[in-house]
Amino acid sequence: MLRINELKLPLHHAEAELPAAILQRLDIPAEDLLGFTVYKRSYDARKKSAIVLIYALNVELRDEAAVLKRMHHDHHVMPAPDTGYKFVATPEQLAAAHAGQPRPVVIGTGPCGLFAALILAQMGLRPIILERGKQVRDRTVDTFGFWRKRKLNPESNVQFGEGGAGTFSDGKLYSQIKDPKHYGRKVLTEFVQAGAPEEIIYVSKPHIGTFRLVKMVEQMRANIEAMGGEYHFESKVVDLEIEQQADGGQIRGVVLENGQRIATNHLVLAVGHSARDTFEMLYNRGVYVEAKPFSIGFRVEHPQSLIDQCRFGPNAGHPILGAADYKLVHHASNGRAVYSFCMCPGGTVVAAASEPGRVVTNGMSQYSRNERNANSAIVVSISPEVDYPGHPLAGIAFQRELEAKAFQLGGANYNAPGQLMGDFVAGRPSTAFGSVVPSFKPGVHLTDLAEILPEFAVTALREAFPAFDKQIKGYFKQDAVLTGLETRTSSPVRIKRRDDTLQSLNTRGLFPAGEGAGYAGGILSAGVDGIKVAEAVAQSILAGAAK
Repeated sequence: MLRINELKLPLHHAEAELPAAILQRLDIPAEDLLGFTVYKRSYDARKKSAIVLIYALNVELRDEAAVLKRMHHDHHVMPAPDTGYKFVATPEQLAAAHAGQPRPVVIGTGPCGLFAALILAQMGLRPIILERGKQVRDRTVDTFGFWRKRKLNPESNVQFGEGGAGTFSDGKLYSQIKDPKHYGRKVLTEFVQAGAPEEIIYVSKPHIGTFRLVKMVEQMRANIEAMGGEYHFESKVVDLEIEQQADGGQIRGVVLENGQRIATNHLVLAVGHSARDTFEMLYNRGVYVEAKPFSIGFRVEHPQSLIDQCRFGPNAGHPILGAADYKLVHHASNGRAVYSFCMCPGGTVVAAASEPGRVVTNGMSQYSRNERNANSAIVVSISPEVDYPGHPLAGIAFQRELEAKAFQLGGANYNAPGQLMGDFVAGRPSTAFGSVVPSFKPGVHLTDLAEILPEFAVTALREAFPAFDKQIKGYFKQDAVLTGLETRTSSPVRIKRRDDTLQSLNTRGLFPAGEGAGYAGGILSAGVDGIKVAEAVAQSILAGAAK
């Protein structure tokens, strides 16, 4: 195969124009083109009236070597790289090396734990998968019950349960991580095989949506079980068994809330960013944990039509473009960075609390992205050195304090506190909604959001909203709705691991992974980290057998 990058065509091009463009670019006759596939498709919307599609193509030719030789001057034409996944060991090698040892255990069934379990199962290691929450369909019932009836199940909600927090999100499948081994391609390929639309393989900003994610997670569970994996739901890990040795600790097992012990020498910890009780247990057990930065702010809702028009102009509504997203950054005069996070086109703001007496928001979209509003978190960066110093778990206490304030300000009934953007910037409480109807369920109580966040965050946000209007005309919309509170942008801790073995700094056999450990942000990067950690488990097994 040959790869052509940066092949540009107008947004409204006809289907036949793509092969014609290949022939022209390579200067070959039609009979020499045997076939092609779209590897990636993105767009350039800087000129709204003339949006351009940008293709990367894998092309099959009659005489590839001759074309490459002739096109050596064009750095956008090259041999297509091999993006297929390569296992680090065969099931036969691992079976011999792992004979007589307890099975590896994976804690958590979010995207990181899911892919760690999948790769372990594909290598024949028959992992045991522990999830404190429920199966995804039962979890969905509990989550919708909270939104509609204000009944929070602390073990089955947006944060906890099969599929992880990403299940109730936009299902975004793109990331800015470096991926030289094409692990992201493996994640997307497995999702397609589990029922995701094939387009996620090649579009520049793929997404799935909650309802499709539910079915995919179930299918992947079935695949893992068919290869010998063993799921245990409503099985909360409350303790670790760590054997202290001269050169540090070694994992020997886990203890569940019901008292059951499961032996293991290889434990993948993929618990997500909201497993606060697990972080406390790890700290008390002596596992190395440190505080890390995260961000705090609000969800902001605008009419999706406004964002579409600002981004795409006369091409708004084109099916290839879909609902427009945005990415914004402002460096405030007080030194704080304010930026958009987890933007959900055509979506809703959802209740994401996992503890009683607290309010947390998140954003969610279905695959169609056809809801009335666009929403995004607009957040302010904070750091342990400045804002919550002195203890590895201080960020958790900081989050809880803010979330409890939001609960009280919203009416102490799981309504979220809200305010119109113009009122927030002007420093006055809101009393009535305008043209933008908030989507948050159970409901939004209008108030003064400045009472929740620290003064530095309020100052930075009040400066940022008018500044964003210079990037997206109309963004500083007086009756756009702010809903509080966004605190779960990333984990407040990092469970630090070694660069070479991906094991805990001071506990062998413990593989911290994904968002909760501070090594991912989003579905795709979490899935990629799960693959890396599964490979590290396999390599640890092989290394142990070689001693």
